[in-house]
Amino acid sequence: MGVHDGHRNRLKTRFISQGLSGFEDHNVLELLLFYSIPRSDTNEIAHRLLNQFKTLSGVFDAPVEELCKIKGVSTHTATLIKLIPELTAVYNTDKTKDIKIVSSTKEAGSFFVPRFYGKKNEEVHALFLDDKKKVIRCDKLFEGTVNSTPITVKKVVAAAVNTNATSVVIAHNHPGGVALPSRADMMATEKIYKALKLINIELCDHIIVADDDFVSMADSGEFERYKY
Repeated sequence: MGVHDGHRNRLKTRFISQGLSGFEDHNVLELLLFYSIPRSDTNEIAHRLLNQFKTLSGVFDAPVEELCKIKGVSTHTATLIKLIPELTAVYNTDKTKDIKIVSSTKEAGSFFVPRFYGKKNEEVHALFLDDKKKVIRCDKLFEGTVNSTPITVKKVVAAAVNTNATSVVIAHNHPGGVALPSRADMMATEKIYKALKLINIELCDHIIVADDDFVSMADSGEFERYKY
């Protein structure tokens, strides 16, 4: 048994019995690093990572090349670290794949929030529904930068027509921001609403997501302006 084996076993046993409840951030990283660093003291490496990137999320969001600058972190270890937020996003999205009907703001929020987990750039997704509000499909239509993304009405309309949708819910994220529509968001939404209306397709909502929070532009009364 190596010098670190007893500590590793205790930490693993603690996780198995109670999950990550009560774990400090460095313990979370330490446990994760067991699986890419078999013999070194991962506690020290975990502290180095947190000292450099300040928070646990900061570690997971750091570029691979920056992670590899930390003593004890190889490309192998950096890959494991970067896998976690991506895997979490896939896991959370998979949990919503069996949602068959989206007919309320709550259901739309529950559908979209997991899809933006861990995303560092703004993305626009569109959920296409039939006349009974059954889900036909959901597509990512656009991706931009950390604080903006281009939206073309033509692409939204074409996607809705191609899926034979009778209604659409669009959503986009504000990474690291707040779930409130900007002036540009409102202008783009109005154009999409009116363009879809011309071909008898309803834009039901535009959901804006920030972390675990979301805002419905329809519920905020914004859509009432578009009807006149």
